[in-house]
Amino acid sequence: MDKTLTQRINNITGQLAGVSKMMAETSPDCFKVITQLKAIKSAVSSLMEKYMASEFECCLNRNKSSEREQLKKIFAEIAKK
Repeated sequence: MDKTLTQRINNITGQLAGVSKMMAETSPDCFKVITQLKAIKSAVSSLMEKYMASEFECCLNRNKSSEREQLKKIFAEIAKK
């Protein structure tokens, strides 16, 4: 796996551990917890996009050039939010 993807996973894991600690407190700060959860959601979404792009690039390299444009269109559609 790509080193940057592994680093992203490690960052997300750290964020999740931090939120877990916050939520275990007697009276967690709701705003801070929600802010962190939104950051985690964004990080996971970004990780997924980077991973898909990487895998898609490998897929393109294995296919005939005549099929590449069609594959690019498919990927663009999948990647839309």
